[in-house]
Amino acid sequence: MEEQEHKDDSVKHFIELIQKSRRGKLKVYIGMSAGVGKSFRMLQEAHALLRNGINIQIGFIETHNRADTHALLDGLPAISRRRTFYKGKELEEMDLQTILNRHPEVVIVDELAHSNIEGSKNAKRWQDVLDILEAGISVITAVNIQHLESLNEEVENITGIAITERIPDKVLQLADEIVNIDLTADELIDRLKEGKIYDKSKVETALQNFFRSDKILQLREIALKEVAHYLERKIDVEIPKQIKLRAEKFLACISSNATTAKTVIRKTARLASYYRSPWIVLYVQSSNESLDKIKLDKQRHLINNFKLATELGAEVVKLKSDQITQTIIKLAQEREVTTICIGKPHLSLFQVILQTAIFNELLKNLSTTETDLVILS
Repeated sequence: MEEQEHKDDSVKHFIELIQKSRRGKLKVYIGMSAGVGKSFRMLQEAHALLRNGINIQIGFIETHNRADTHALLDGLPAISRRRTFYKGKELEEMDLQTILNRHPEVVIVDELAHSNIEGSKNAKRWQDVLDILEAGISVITAVNIQHLESLNEEVENITGIAITERIPDKVLQLADEIVNIDLTADELIDRLKEGKIYDKSKVETALQNFFRSDKILQLREIALKEVAHYLERKIDVEIPKQIKLRAEKFLACISSNATTAKTVIRKTARLASYYRSPWIVLYVQSSNESLDKIKLDKQRHLINNFKLATELGAEVVKLKSDQITQTIIKLAQEREVTTICIGKPHLSLFQVILQTAIFNELLKNLSTTETDLVILS
């Protein structure tokens, strides 16, 4: 009974949000993995909104042939999918233009991290969602935690599976509501064994790979932390503080070392996301790293890392100087940076710093300011 009352309150709150703004409101159901019940909960909410007189339509839903979820489609108005041929096959995509033309108050859009077929207006479904929101239509959507860009490496280390479809953190930061669909590891494994997630022929393979208790527990912890961070950010924005804290700004320093740079970028993105603060990625090109001296593959990785930083919401700054430490400090002062993030000291960008007095100079300069130095592993 209490759970039903909680769901009703959640629906009423979302209705209030819809009525407050011309721009569409975004509600995201997030989970630690497939099968926790995100689509099921979205469809339950769709029925509740319909009962409350809200013009809601299904833009795209993926039931994965789960009987309980599929049954909830009955009685809900849906926008037909767009059929298109790609590489000799007929495929179905969400029909963005029809959604915009029909202009319901709320639309359900599942599989937020999905990549659209080549030739679609947008490359990614999350970009479709931004278009829908800008048109004044509210969106209820769902995504698994492993699809969040800044968590990509961490999740891959846990699961051993490369996640190719990802969404930038900024999409979650735009959300007006985030709801974590939480299950214990045992509950999720029981659902798998009962055939409620995948066909029973795939159950044993799944149990040996992704759906192991230790992996699920780690993913669950990540999902809970992400939602907790969201709530903290929401409180910071909506509840005025008597004591104003300093505004955080992060500076991530990278080199042409591709692996380390990617780690520094992703971890700084997490910090910036946590503090809801702007951040900068700085690459200081010394004469040793001029384009005629570093290999083409390193140049390519560097460009990819600049792109990753931009996608994660950073401002990318590229400067030429052999005075690496002084350049970092100067930019930090000019841009009022509160925290400088670097890779482990043995990494290529900082070998020179550590082997000479320059590193001491960096620490000495920072010790006279309120700027923090974070060394990321």
